Amino acid sequence: MTDQAGEGGFNEPLAQRLTTRETADRLGVKPETVYAYVSRGQLSSNRAPGGRGSTFDAAEVDALARRTGRREPTAPAGALSFPTGVTLIGSDRYFFRGVDATELARRHAYEEVAEWLWTGELRPSVRFTAPAEALAAARRAVGALPPHCGSTDRLRVAVVAAAAADPLRFDLSREAVLGGARSLIPTLAAALPTVTEDVGEATDGTAPPRLARQLWPKLTGRPADEASLAVLDTALGLLIDHDLAASTLAARVAASARAHPYAVVSAGLGVLEGPLHGAASGLAHRMLTEVLERGGAAPVVADHLRTGRRVPGLGHRLYTGEDPRARTLFELLAEIPQAAPALAAARDVVATTARHTPLHANVDLALAVLSVSSGMVVEAGETVFAISRTAGWIAHALEEYGERPLRMRPSGQYTGPQPPQPLPTAVSQ
Repeated sequence: MTDQAGEGGFNEPLAQRLTTRETADRLGVKPETVYAYVSRGQLSSNRAPGGRGSTFDAAEVDALARRTGRREPTAPAGALSFPTGVTLIGSDRYFFRGVDATELARRHAYEEVAEWLWTGELRPSVRFTAPAEALAAARRAVGALPPHCGSTDRLRVAVVAAAAADPLRFDLSREAVLGGARSLIPTLAAALPTVTEDVGEATDGTAPPRLARQLWPKLTGRPADEASLAVLDTALGLLIDHDLAASTLAARVAASARAHPYAVVSAGLGVLEGPLHGAASGLAHRMLTEVLERGGAAPVVADHLRTGRRVPGLGHRLYTGEDPRARTLFELLAEIPQAAPALAAARDVVATTARHTPLHANVDLALAVLSVSSGMVVEAGETVFAISRTAGWIAHALEEYGERPLRMRPSGQYTGPQPPQPLPTAVSQ
């Protein structure tokens, strides 16, 4: 699920290029040192338009700044920026605490990736368990909602219910926060209504099933097979964090005010209710379904462009090429026979759109291939994103709890009438 105004979803590449002087300022070095980095292969450059000077990729420069311990990278004018040790995004890769995120997600279960993000420790075979009281409260609250409610509505209500059932929610100690997170995430998954009772193979009875297996019957009526479960588990791991996307910033603001972790997650979910950070994978799902029904991408893409709509699932402001999350999921989906038609439809969309502009697939398109090929509900991608990202919001909250409270207090630039103004006159009824 991309953030069309902050994390992805744009239909044009937006990689930021820096001049030599800007690069030197961002690194805190002289221009001569910048060219020394280039000669040593630590930094790549392109000739500026017109052949005068060089330009440098801002994400690559920021990554070099962190590796060399040079000056903290400066944010673009007007942007909010602060240090974080959770996620680093490069030009074509991203990292969780310095480790390639796609490799982590492919090799380890979601719960293990979450533990790495929270603690910097890998705990093989870790499981998360929903407390009976919190789960019962969440299910009652979700069950009281009207049938037409979406998954984000249900998740927001489930968080509030789980919080009310936890008298220790105001304990912001690290262990208390981690304990709450380990119980909240499976509670969210289990509180959602079930599409089918078939959850695949039974566990050995000694440990709860992985989150992906718990979530599967909430998304589709088809039986779970191991290959598809592995793709879902990988998707959960890939989406767990992506630096300061809009929802993550909201979560950090809440944590800065010392809101408890449940309220932090509620803040993140609140941002997902907006159309620019939560709806893209559902739009991509509908598009792929239409492509399959109409036998090709050309008429579907044409309809989107003719009506002024962006083609969903394409373009990302942080990556110059294909979104590494999409690339990873496509590779796994290519090994599942039943995913072949939806995967071909996605490739057709990319190729058709490339005739107009060279856009690459983002993670929303890959999630749509998974959801369409698995017979999942339209909003499955949104559900996967929200539950997965809960762990990322908690990771950022843990960082923020260690900072000065209320440090994110920007000043408004007043543009209203200049005082003093006369008292207003009452309007007669």
